[in-house]
Amino acid sequence: MSENKLLVTFSPHIRDSVQTDKIMLNVIYALIPAIAVSIYYFGFFALKTYILTIIFTLAFEALFLKIRGRRITLDDNSALVTAILLAMNLPPASPWWLILIGSFIAIVVGKQVFGGLGQNPFNPALVARVFLLISWPAQMTSWIKPTPIIENFNFDSVSAATPLSQAKTELISNGKILTDFSDASAYFLGNIGGSLGEISAIALILGGLYLIYKKIISWHIPVSYLASFLIIVIPYWLFFPDKSLSPFIHLFTGGLMLGAFFMATDMVTSPITKKGQIIFGVGCGVLTAVIRLFGGYPEGVSFAILIMNAFVPLIDYYIRPESLGEAEKV
Repeated sequence: MSENKLLVTFSPHIRDSVQTDKIMLNVIYALIPAIAVSIYYFGFFALKTYILTIIFTLAFEALFLKIRGRRITLDDNSALVTAILLAMNLPPASPWWLILIGSFIAIVVGKQVFGGLGQNPFNPALVARVFLLISWPAQMTSWIKPTPIIENFNFDSVSAATPLSQAKTELISNGKILTDFSDASAYFLGNIGGSLGEISAIALILGGLYLIYKKIISWHIPVSYLASFLIIVIPYWLFFPDKSLSPFIHLFTGGLMLGAFFMATDMVTSPITKKGQIIFGVGCGVLTAVIRLFGGYPEGVSFAILIMNAFVPLIDYYIRPESLGEAEKV
């Protein structure tokens, strides 16, 4: 009688036609509207930052894969996505050396030291952003005034504060916000100072909806993130209208939309289950609101997502589906 031989291999045992390179390409497609808006308003500075970040990041990825004796896998597009997200977290007129150091931190410290793609516990682009922010706060908060390229292709930088930083400065100096931020259309469309990827809420929302439509991400993290953030910000604004920006301004300024749709949803550093993703999103929203309202720093998205990244193993441990065939306890 012939013996049936079965080959037992490591998981995963189910393969899908949607591979990493296609997922990353869809993320890049989703970022195109926000990239276009940033180039429209910041011209030469935006192009220079995107190009240098991509060159440096891909070079570090290839170099350290070579050093580790691994196959150079730039064709999976993961390093390219990290490069674009890192550029979007930088001021438009970032000096080249700041971009070089940020690219090194993102790829080497944020990704390769943990084993490479799929094994990093923290979002690499946010690791780099926070490192640069703590190490060179002046360069990382030097914003320039947006100038549409149809008026003048921007080669000169004119300083301009972001709504969040201006409001925080006034609050610390005077105990209340003095500037009228009621012209909210600029914040929604992108005609404001800030990092390259955080200026246009509508471009980021369109990109996020595309990712949900393509099932690259689910709604659980973005919705729970934004909803929990508003649940804290709205009552505070109603009770203290002179000490807080309106919820609308909070929602559409800073890195909130970029973080909710593109950074917190990183499939490597977010929980596996839908229930776990909601807990993760609520944690991000609460931390972002607390930092913005009660901290000395005007933004809070990067710190909130990195802190919640650290809780992902714990969330996945306690929020996990029952094993196939497991009976409920009575």
